[in-house]
Amino acid sequence: MFQHFDESLLNFLVLLKNNNDKTWFADHKQEYEDKVRTPTLAFIEKMDHWIRLISPHYEAIPKKIGGSMMRPYRDVRFSKDKSPYKTNVGIQFRHEIGKDVHAPGFYLHIEPDNVFLGVGTWHPEAESLRAIRDHIALKPDSYLDAIEHSPFKQHYELAGERLTRPPKGFDKEHKLIEEIKRKDFIGVCELDPSFLLEGDLCEKVARLFGRAQPFQKFLCDALKLRF
Repeated sequence: MFQHFDESLLNFLVLLKNNNDKTWFADHKQEYEDKVRTPTLAFIEKMDHWIRLISPHYEAIPKKIGGSMMRPYRDVRFSKDKSPYKTNVGIQFRHEIGKDVHAPGFYLHIEPDNVFLGVGTWHPEAESLRAIRDHIALKPDSYLDAIEHSPFKQHYELAGERLTRPPKGFDKEHKLIEEIKRKDFIGVCELDPSFLLEGDLCEKVARLFGRAQPFQKFLCDALKLRF
């Protein structure tokens, strides 16, 4: 039964960063399976119980392909950096109707020197982005309640990209115009890498995710999704 990650996962990611090529990865594929993918899938499987306590409409899917664990291969088509592999583990528990990483979700990022939880929606498509902005404009107090909610604010900081000017059709004098300018609606909770090695990790992650319930519910309401 999964209790926590092992330091060997972080150590493998360090080695991968220093040897990011297909030949090295092929020679160490079994190590990747044993130290990275297998424990990550075990974590996801156990998280299914906890995620559904936060919201029955979010999913933890322990599949090698098409599940909550993001693929290890980088999309290098438009990047100057042609390194073939990601040097982090990305895990997203997304809404049941979500098809990709842009759907509302709960996220865990594992990198040797960069571990954090994320909540919300990253780079939502234009229609969804407009719906969230409209909902903030219509219900500013509800949005403020969600982001100023002390359990949320204690652990999360809003992050992501934002427009320099108000989006078309919105009152530049609106009291939350700086929030309406956002292109991402995500909260980030920075963690020490040692957090991953503690017992009862799934429960601890779930408790932190749970502090973002009002924020996630606001986004789901804006997108007319069940929460």
